[in-house]
Amino acid sequence: MTKYGYFLSCEEYGPAELVEQAVHAEAAGFDSLWISDHFHPWNDEQGESPFVWSVIGALSQACSLPVTTAVTCPTVRISPVVIAQAAATSAVMLEGRFTLGLGSGEALNEHILGDGWPTAEVRQEMLAEAIDLIRELWDGGFVNHRGRYYTADTARIYTLPDEPPPIFVSGFGPEATDLAARKGDGYITTSPDTDLLQRFRKGSGGKPAQAGTKVSWAETEQEGVEIAHRLWGTSGLPGELAQVLPSPRHFEQAAQLVTPEQTRDSVVCGSDPERHREALRPFVEAGFEEVYVANMGPHWRQMIDMYAESVLPVLRA
Repeated sequence: MTKYGYFLSCEEYGPAELVEQAVHAEAAGFDSLWISDHFHPWNDEQGESPFVWSVIGALSQACSLPVTTAVTCPTVRISPVVIAQAAATSAVMLEGRFTLGLGSGEALNEHILGDGWPTAEVRQEMLAEAIDLIRELWDGGFVNHRGRYYTADTARIYTLPDEPPPIFVSGFGPEATDLAARKGDGYITTSPDTDLLQRFRKGSGGKPAQAGTKVSWAETEQEGVEIAHRLWGTSGLPGELAQVLPSPRHFEQAAQLVTPEQTRDSVVCGSDPERHREALRPFVEAGFEEVYVANMGPHWRQMIDMYAESVLPVLRA
């Protein structure tokens, strides 16, 4: 049976509000949480970007839902050695209800220390090495690693959970999906692409998959479109732009090419429960074990309440 989670967007909300959303989502019957990991928001209108590991610590004390990072990049901005420690502590605080979601990242967040942004092929190689190093550190011994991209010098993680958390890997194309199948305990994506999902299933031997999407709850469809276009027009950018543009202002410039009508066509907006149910059904029908949904804009409380009353019960039935 499909599980339904709530997606916490660190790009749009401050830490206290994210925790408030999580508590409300648990009370409303959501099964689990996704949380994004960003240094920058996608644009200045979103206006937030709290440190995800601090927020996860607060979540562990405020609610009892499982948490997955969707997703963390362990390759440039933060060393995989440090990510291994952060994830281990999160798993301890969440008493095993933590999944480390990893991906190859975007220049938007990863360029900030002045490092060059690698090609897609190199980013995949870096991610693969990072995953192996993280797992080795979770074994609990001293690690000496001299790899192509990373070094660990007698590094040992002392605070470890009873069992290492699963690692889910994001994939939005064939090569990344193949990497997820080889290296991950599961798969993360934001599209109900059945071809990629089946590619992952075949390559991984049937491991689980999570997917997420965003909606814009508002009293009217037009208000929802205006909110979605103002805050998340960047989601409509095609191809690899989301991976290579370096700053929110560049995303704002590129998003001028996305029209409100394109946003209307790609995002479920308004307060009609059936339209919101239809937004999630393709993911359910594709066969994802877990489906996550985020709200765009200020009306997250109304969105969560509507899902509790009119969306989740129908989908579960």
